[in-house]
Amino acid sequence: MLCAAKQPVIHHSVEIKLHLFQSWMVAYALPAHENTGESMPHIKLPEGLQGIRSAMAFRPETAKPLNELAEALLHAPNSLPQGDRELIATYVSYLNDCYFCQTVHGSIAAACLNDDHELVKRVKADFQAAEISEKLKALLIIAAKVQKGGKQVTSADVEAARAQGATDMEIHDTVLIAAAFCMFNRYVDGLDTWQPRNEEMYRERGKKTAREGYVSISREYLPAQTTGVGAES
Repeated sequence: MLCAAKQPVIHHSVEIKLHLFQSWMVAYALPAHENTGESMPHIKLPEGLQGIRSAMAFRPETAKPLNELAEALLHAPNSLPQGDRELIATYVSYLNDCYFCQTVHGSIAAACLNDDHELVKRVKADFQAAEISEKLKALLIIAAKVQKGGKQVTSADVEAARAQGATDMEIHDTVLIAAAFCMFNRYVDGLDTWQPRNEEMYRERGKKTAREGYVSISREYLPAQTTGVGAES
């Protein structure tokens, strides 16, 4: 009889605790967009455009020179292969923890490297152990130091890259790609742009951007009067 009398009390106590726990979860839960990995931008940006596209569509006048810079650094003819340049952009974006930029540019890099997405992952994880040229490894060391701060780059770093066959133009462009992507990454994340976690979408876009370049792609999201230029960071 005593045991029977206590059971409802124990059950009622559990219910109260469960109710309090549920109330706590509601009070302290993250906003829905944070749970899904999707952002609510800090300012009102054009809807339906991911990452830097939305910021550039918001301010086409500044999009023009930014896109021209990306075109010159990443897509225009260069002694440094397009895939290598995109890997530099991807690695710097990875160091800056910019999901959109590292995913988009990783997809473009892979498209330039026979769709080798696993190589892109290995470069981000440990480029020294990845199957890339010694010259690119030396350039990635420079890029990583630029990401931390320009003064981190030493004469020894530059000489090491030269010893692996890097030209002064390739060293220059590596530094500028790294510096530019610190800007692009902060632009994307500083406005908390929408960055959906959909790698297949980025892969398809990467193939198209690798073929057509940034200027051409910009016509998809910028007003006609500002295109002729374009950056997909």
